[in-house]
Amino acid sequence: MAKIFITGSADGLGQLAAKQLIKDGHEVVLHARNEKRGQDALKSVPGAADILIGDLADMEATKVLAEKANVLETFDAVIHNAGVYQTGARQLLQVNTLAPYILTCLMHKPKRLVYLSSGMHLSGHPQWTEKPSYSDTKLHMLMLAKALARKWPEVYANAVDPGWVPTKMGGAGAPDDLEMGYQTQVWLAGSHEPGALVSGQYFHHQKPARYSHSADDISLQNELLANCARLTSISL
Repeated sequence: MAKIFITGSADGLGQLAAKQLIKDGHEVVLHARNEKRGQDALKSVPGAADILIGDLADMEATKVLAEKANVLETFDAVIHNAGVYQTGARQLLQVNTLAPYILTCLMHKPKRLVYLSSGMHLSGHPQWTEKPSYSDTKLHMLMLAKALARKWPEVYANAVDPGWVPTKMGGAGAPDDLEMGYQTQVWLAGSHEPGALVSGQYFHHQKPARYSHSADDISLQNELLANCARLTSISL
């Protein structure tokens, strides 16, 4: 049994992943941005071990969330699932890029890290900007996973494209399979199959997928890390 923390698990793919991991016998701690969503999530996910509250759009609240997580000791896996889509550049940067970076830096180091990217990362720009598009932030997640795979060889760090699935974010008309949209995260967080015990990979439906090879550029990875450190005052 693994102890797993999932950001953004009040609804959508994060909640579905939580339910599956609990069904598989793991101890799962949920996350929501406010108390109301947290209480609703606990009702929706019977068997959850706990829930942590913290608004990832707020940098200081994200730092406090990391402290709350550390009170619960070290997790075996963390799924960085939370994300925003149709919003301004400032919130995209904070929620999609800086929040996962902050939590990665400040939380006790787990054995496994899973970052939610997107097929849209292929149109992202690898050069740093403080006014990123959604695609840029999803490329950041792949770059972060690859940087961590290089810097932290004792940790499995990977990125996932869940597909365009019919969640609140994806919309009711999204064409991809909802179940397959969360099974890769579940597999990477909890499976002992050899295919899941890898690092620095980009997966879609439990298979390595085509990705932007700009993410392999160590100088671009270092630029991302340096800018995240500058903006958050936290170094990896």
